[in-house]
Amino acid sequence: MKTILITGSSGFIGYHITRILLKYNNYKVIGIDNMNGYYDVDLKYYRLSKLKEFNDFEFYDLDIEDEEGLDNVFNKYNPNIVINLAGQAGVRTSNEFKKKYINTNIIGFYNVLEACSKYKVEHLIFASSSSVYGDNTNIPYNEESNTDYQESIYAVTKKCDELFAYTYSKLNNLSVTGLRLFTVYGPYGRPDMAYYNFTNKLINKEKIEVFNNGNLKRDFTYIDDVVKGLIKVIESKPINNYNIYNLGNEHPVELMNFVNILYKELKNEKLLDENFALEDYIEYTSMQKGDVYETYSDTSKFNKVFNFKPNTKLEDGIKEFVKWYKCYISKKE
Repeated sequence: MKTILITGSSGFIGYHITRILLKYNNYKVIGIDNMNGYYDVDLKYYRLSKLKEFNDFEFYDLDIEDEEGLDNVFNKYNPNIVINLAGQAGVRTSNEFKKKYINTNIIGFYNVLEACSKYKVEHLIFASSSSVYGDNTNIPYNEESNTDYQESIYAVTKKCDELFAYTYSKLNNLSVTGLRLFTVYGPYGRPDMAYYNFTNKLINKEKIEVFNNGNLKRDFTYIDDVVKGLIKVIESKPINNYNIYNLGNEHPVELMNFVNILYKELKNEKLLDENFALEDYIEYTSMQKGDVYETYSDTSKFNKVFNFKPNTKLEDGIKEFVKWYKCYISKKE
């Protein structure tokens, strides 16, 4: 049985990949998370409670900024594979809380790289972001597209992570794979993400902010597709010491189309009544600093290597999210 250490294991993506590895694969999983209050910490503990049902799961309430604490966990378990999903999320807030993003996403990731090198980890997999492409107009984005100009501090930290990872792979003969993820969504998701935030506000009859007057496009990627992609990476031998891949749905959706899909599913699940007038609860606003107009992935490189590409339609993914959300809020009430 191989041991996988997952940072950010109680986060959105961390929860899903940890659960699948424990349920269907022969791995022992060591989870690390600092359980911070960036969003509703009850959701993080809810995810964690589900993971603790598995015998082959060990959890440490630990911040990756804690170099000594991280080293102690690595020393105890000597993991074969490490998946770094810990990090301070959120594009817009990064421009306000710069130091926190730098400390967690760069210094914390440096600590992970140091530990992986010291304990000779077989493979480090880490979450990068489509944000590294900035407001690049050469779309769809592929791994050779320019990533020199980021639009937010969050994006800068993710680009720094890629550079650190590349250099460590060279200096320490460390196998590293980075995944540039495109707007991941689904059940157990982050409440600060648009689909979750809009849902909360609409069912409470509060107005939602639609940025740039709705003139935005996003490449929404369903969580199950991301997990399937991660499993492919985990179970494959890296081609090179350093590899970077896009992982997205390849289908940008206009923001208002997304809002209307969400609205339809909220009505289908009776979370909104039939007479609810969506247009009365939309506030159109200007473009926000740090935002980009469009994200659009080219995943041909990932598909060529792993014979997989995300294919969940937004309508199907939003349907699953809304069904989960209805169940989750009923348990909280």
